[in-house]
Amino acid sequence: MNDKMPISAEARALLMEEYFGVLSTISVDVPGYPFGSVVPYCLDRQSRPAILISRIAQHYKNLIADPRASLIVLERAGDDVQVNGRLTCVANVVKVPQQDIDETAERYYRYFPESTDYHKVHDFEFFCFSPVRFRYIGGFGRIHWIEPEKLLKPNPFSAEAERRMIAHMNADHVEAMCRYCRSANAVPTSDTQPQMAGVDAEGFHLRLGRRVLRFPFDAPVTTPAEVRQALVAMARLGRR
Repeated sequence: MNDKMPISAEARALLMEEYFGVLSTISVDVPGYPFGSVVPYCLDRQSRPAILISRIAQHYKNLIADPRASLIVLERAGDDVQVNGRLTCVANVVKVPQQDIDETAERYYRYFPESTDYHKVHDFEFFCFSPVRFRYIGGFGRIHWIEPEKLLKPNPFSAEAERRMIAHMNADHVEAMCRYCRSANAVPTSDTQPQMAGVDAEGFHLRLGRRVLRFPFDAPVTTPAEVRQALVAMARLGRR
């Protein structure tokens, strides 16, 4: 990670960069012991991880009994896991409120469209993290506790504004998104064309097959016009 960034920004960048982690819940079947499983996640409009869980899954049963859990996210760059960044989110993990389910589902399925079919066939429910604290390790000796308010930033774009920007990019600017992918050494094919999945103040995500790629902006944006300007500049430079 970039050691010139503030620690909270560095930790947030890792949370935004990755899209799966290890969820640890408190076991019902082996009381008092942690139970770990790998889960994909996307961030909701408050930048909190959201996950989709089957009712028959062990961690579903564990969370219903006790919402205390953690999610550890690991930086995938480099060969030595000990020097890579990692972020642990200690949180209460509860079902997404009924009034927020449609918005959460829409965003989640843009990141993981294959889950749409899972949801239709099985009994799945959305859960959201309510972080208590974050623990960030940015390499040897760079270890910090971070309060949630220093790491989480609400998305400045409404669900409708984000939906419009994404629809426009996916309909009219596939070639530009292909250039973004190639700059990140992710080569689109005829079977895996990029699709934009999400936009926020600091960057955007493209889905390429089952991969999710993060592309940060050079500077934060707050309006759709600023997003457009940033995307055009990135396409011209041909870089990530």
